[in-house]
Amino acid sequence: MASFKRGRDFAAWLGLVPRQHSSGGKERLGRVSKEGQADIRQLLIIGAMSRLNWLGRKSISKGSWLAHILARKPRMLVPIAVANKIARAIWAMLRTNEDYRNPASAAAA
Repeated sequence: MASFKRGRDFAAWLGLVPRQHSSGGKERLGRVSKEGQADIRQLLIIGAMSRLNWLGRKSISKGSWLAHILARKPRMLVPIAVANKIARAIWAMLRTNEDYRNPASAAAA
């Protein structure tokens, strides 16, 4: 993980982020590249799809990040966004050598 400067670089290595066509300070994002580690990317996407199926639409709170993504993006693109978020969290946990902390329990404390 030390070879990746930030979580986006790790997610790009996995092929989970949009391709950048940026210049002059204006960000232009293209399609998800699907290049990189196919086996790890596939496992993250399958895990994200499983998590979304388990949650269902009924238990997703209205103001959450996931609810906003589900409202804006096509149904098959949402697991890729969730897998991207998971990959960035994995990078952060391995980089800082910390265990996973559930955001819901951290907010309650």
